[in-house]
Amino acid sequence: MDFMKMMKQAKQLQEKMGSLQEAVANIETEGSSGGGMVKITIAGKGEIRSIKIDPSLLKEDEVEILEDLIIAAHNEARAKAEALMQQKTQELMGGLGLPPGMKMPF
Repeated sequence: MDFMKMMKQAKQLQEKMGSLQEAVANIETEGSSGGGMVKITIAGKGEIRSIKIDPSLLKEDEVEILEDLIIAAHNEARAKAEALMQQKTQELMGGLGLPPGMKMPF
């Protein structure tokens, strides 16, 4: 592979990485648990945007259950965000001729 072609591909990769980071910042995913009684919406980088809790879960003796449901909902939302980011990465990087399975730095 010639050096100029490699430099051109590196520049394309850098540009696509910038647009990917912008796209990731705009992604929002929702996770739920307890049959939808707890819902969490997160941004692509993991920060929580909103939490919805069914009022029936607001009982003093069930705090641990609510805490577990919040964690489960967040984990589901995070997994969805990661899958979506992976899909977008593959779409953006598809035309660069990179080796299959190459991991990106994020």
